[in-house]
Amino acid sequence: MEAQTSGTTYALITGASAGIGRELARVHAARGGNCVLVARRGDALRALKHELETAHHVRVHVIEADLAHTDAAERIVEELHREDIAIDILINNAAFGSYGPFHTADLDRNTDMIAVNVTALVQLTRLVLPQMVMRGRGRILNIASTAAFLPGPTMSVYYASKAFVLHFSEAIADDLRNTGVTVTALCPGPTESEFADVANVRKSAAFQRLPVPSSRDVAEYGYRAMVRGKRVAIHGVLNALTARMVAFVPRGLVLRVVRMIQQSA
Repeated sequence: MEAQTSGTTYALITGASAGIGRELARVHAARGGNCVLVARRGDALRALKHELETAHHVRVHVIEADLAHTDAAERIVEELHREDIAIDILINNAAFGSYGPFHTADLDRNTDMIAVNVTALVQLTRLVLPQMVMRGRGRILNIASTAAFLPGPTMSVYYASKAFVLHFSEAIADDLRNTGVTVTALCPGPTESEFADVANVRKSAAFQRLPVPSSRDVAEYGYRAMVRGKRVAIHGVLNALTARMVAFVPRGLVLRVVRMIQQSA
């Protein structure tokens, strides 16, 4: 499968205008792979397209789309068909979070969060996957989070959405055994990216007191794990230990610790 990450290989990357998504596009292009970049911010996508095409002489196609819209995934796939682009690697990276107690949270924002973090991911995967299975090869990288292993007071919908991504990814990875298609769930912890600003969590203890890797570090780790076909890839030793230990800790204590980490340092 390593050979698939170069030449005429196309990777479809959502949330590609910043953060981990942008770095994944750079990693893929540096290997000689072509990209389909999806995000709401067209100017940022076009700037990245120019950068990648100039630096790596690859083909880059840009699609402006808001994945909170119910028809976004279908429109993306329809455009791929019109452009005769076959996707070899699907990277479901687009996601956002929001900070605050659920009972005071904006309902529309939380509904959009589910649409982007969960619904669009499921739809794009279902629409792209059959062609991969038919060709007998393909890679899917779903960006989950260490949040997937925990309940998340003050970010309840975000944490729950990432738990869905993790469990969904593991389940379909098993469905796809012996097809030549693999699914990887990448689980980073707090990462230096625009996500922290959008979610308003930069002042939390997690960002102030814990080591925070760059988006590039996480992207390179996740890309390598995807190429190897690893099912669950937890970035960082501390994150991996936390994810594995949480099953042995009383849930009430887990909740208190997560709340402490989420609160301002």
